[in-house]
Amino acid sequence: MNENSRALDAVIIAVGSELLTTSRIDTNSLYISGVLNELGIPVSYKAVVGDDRRELGAQFAHALARHAVVILTGGLGPTDDDLTRDVVAAHFRLAMHEDASIVEAMQQRFAARGWKMPEVNRRQAQVPEGAVVLANPNGTAPGLWIERDGAYVALLPGPPREMKPMMDGEVRKRLAPAAGAIKLLRRQIRIAGRGESAVEEMVQPVYSRWLGQTQPIETTILAGLGQVELHLSLRTSDIAAGAASLDAAVAQIQDVMAMDIVSIDGVSLEATVGELLKARGWRIAMGESCTGGMATALLTDIAGSSAYVDRTIVAYSNDAKIELLGVPASLIETHGAVSEAVAEAMALGARDRSRVEVGVGITGIAGPGGGSPEKPVGTVCIAAVAGASTRVRTLRFPGGRDMVRSLSVTAALDTLRRMLLES
Repeated sequence: MNENSRALDAVIIAVGSELLTTSRIDTNSLYISGVLNELGIPVSYKAVVGDDRRELGAQFAHALARHAVVILTGGLGPTDDDLTRDVVAAHFRLAMHEDASIVEAMQQRFAARGWKMPEVNRRQAQVPEGAVVLANPNGTAPGLWIERDGAYVALLPGPPREMKPMMDGEVRKRLAPAAGAIKLLRRQIRIAGRGESAVEEMVQPVYSRWLGQTQPIETTILAGLGQVELHLSLRTSDIAAGAASLDAAVAQIQDVMAMDIVSIDGVSLEATVGELLKARGWRIAMGESCTGGMATALLTDIAGSSAYVDRTIVAYSNDAKIELLGVPASLIETHGAVSEAVAEAMALGARDRSRVEVGVGITGIAGPGGGSPEKPVGTVCIAAVAGASTRVRTLRFPGGRDMVRSLSVTAALDTLRRMLLES
């Protein structure tokens, strides 16, 4: 098979039985995908394989038969269950030899800590005939690079702090010439306030036209809790023309979705709200009941949020709402703790008692108990106030307690975002 007989696409294989349990999550594949996409190399699929010689061999053979780039991460350690080197060498029928320079580097690394290198670490110095050794300054396991029959294979260590520099440095450098001039360009649009099917109905007439263009644009819709993402992608050798085509596509989506668009560059809802507050020089205080501080926690996850977040008051009980936020007891008696009147009073109390410009109130029934026929579990009232502007909403969310709370946070931040845009 020669180099030009197949398109340059990739498969990522994460190796390790621990990745098939609940104790460890494969994050390496996400980073590897990012580097490959920047090079214009699409990822066809990812696989997670345990420490099983037969299964790993079958998965590697399948990937190599169909795809030009195979990146394996993990399974390069010194123990008997670290099989990646052996499996790849066996597939290509390559003899293995011990690289003395790797052994010496490992011995020096152990000696620097006052230790003697265990003999078992010599396994990490085994190199398939013809493979290029990729230096690992952050660990003992070197990476390996093999080019064979038009295929490019990289074996990378499992620990992210070792894998990432190797992928971003040595592997990127070797794949870039093979990737050629074709690059993968992307745009990410975040949408809030509409469900996946509603977004699809609105944007499908727009994106259906893009596939027939000179530079076709592919569209993927991803649904999350209270938000939807549109991913637009285009492969091209003309970067300027491709970027202009994507910009025009984004503008068409903006015309359709209008205020529902949170960002056109992948910026999160909480970061967008933060930028809107910061641009006005405004500070925010929140009164949270059913969300227990979750909305404020999201805002303060953003670096620099101290410029616009003042405080949150978690007023879970009725007494706390009265004492901490100044909600009139008569409002709770007349309308109930979960009501628009109480949500607005919570927002006003948080704002006025904190002497800031913006207040938000969230009160609801997260469940599993506490609902009634008039106000079932999932009923949430949200209020946002800033100056003379007030927005109050009652929403009914599906799902269990965690989902109701998460959807409440998203709805509250989106309510605030829309109010800030119009103020």
